[in-house]
Amino acid sequence: MANTLPDDPTLDEIRAALAPMIADNAAFDGWSPLALAASADQLGIDGDIATLAFPGGAVEMIDAWFAHVDQLMTEAVPAVALDRMKVRAKITALVEARLAAVAENRESLRRALAILAMPQNVMRAGKLGWRSVDLMWRLAGDTATDYNHYTKRAILGGVYAATVTVFLDDESEDWADTRAFLGRRIEGIMRFEKAKAGFSARTGNLPSLSRFIGRLRYPVV
Repeated sequence: MANTLPDDPTLDEIRAALAPMIADNAAFDGWSPLALAASADQLGIDGDIATLAFPGGAVEMIDAWFAHVDQLMTEAVPAVALDRMKVRAKITALVEARLAAVAENRESLRRALAILAMPQNVMRAGKLGWRSVDLMWRLAGDTATDYNHYTKRAILGGVYAATVTVFLDDESEDWADTRAFLGRRIEGIMRFEKAKAGFSARTGNLPSLSRFIGRLRYPVV
């Protein structure tokens, strides 16, 4: 076996080692058994074991690749760098690092997104997208546990998805068009967060409808 794996690897270790290689091959063979077999051969892994590592087929291969991309993103923008940035810069840097991690596999990404868009895969696609944006917000230092936790991730998920759409066909130098598009969308997130904070400050002392209804059902005695 290749040096990227220990002598007696677990299926998780095999899956992690194969994921980026499958992405390389998927540009030509799709997210298919052919791509998996070619990757296993490159790493010296038995084909049957490689297949066992991805019992869910294409979607599990894509899942493993996205997890690999998450790891590359985390390594590209370490905590020591993020600590010196404002929130806007943190989110921008993380999204750009993620795009850089898939830049050489744009055709594989295009094929992966087409698979995830299939009706039977939509729920799994949503979970994978949420995993990535949740990681970005956590790396950016977000600790919200109320409704802000969900709104931030939902909004960033939409921004990231739209940015990827632009990125897939961006032929500008150093992805200038994608960066400009992302910058405008991040600005929109920041304006929304500022407006939301202002609204919360203005309404923080108003009576809570949910608490009022709760008291009607469960009066204080």
